[in-house]
Amino acid sequence: MTADNPLNALPAPSPYPLTSRYHGIPVALHTEPDGRQVPYLKRRLLPGADGLTALAEHTVSAGDRPDLLAYRYLGSADQWWRIADANPVLDPRELTATPGRRITIALPGAVPGPGVGNG
Repeated sequence: MTADNPLNALPAPSPYPLTSRYHGIPVALHTEPDGRQVPYLKRRLLPGADGLTALAEHTVSAGDRPDLLAYRYLGSADQWWRIADANPVLDPRELTATPGRRITIALPGAVPGPGVGNG
């Protein structure tokens, strides 16, 4: 392809699906001393609270797990990371380790919450 080809303006496809927390994170190359290039994902920054739409608040019960809560509230166990993003913790197991803890269930700010735009 030539430099003036309009297809060059399209972003490279992501190796991760749209539902992945890594979708859209740019890939960079690290050059080793021997010249070998090793691809890696650039840092993923957590969204600020203003970049999220609160969906619910959940009080943790014994037996709760982030994946089970994601399935219950978001419809997919794979989306546990959205709950972790809304409740910044170093280890996702911290989210449900303490019964009685209140955690926020949120969606990206571009996704309307319940009752938004329905009327």
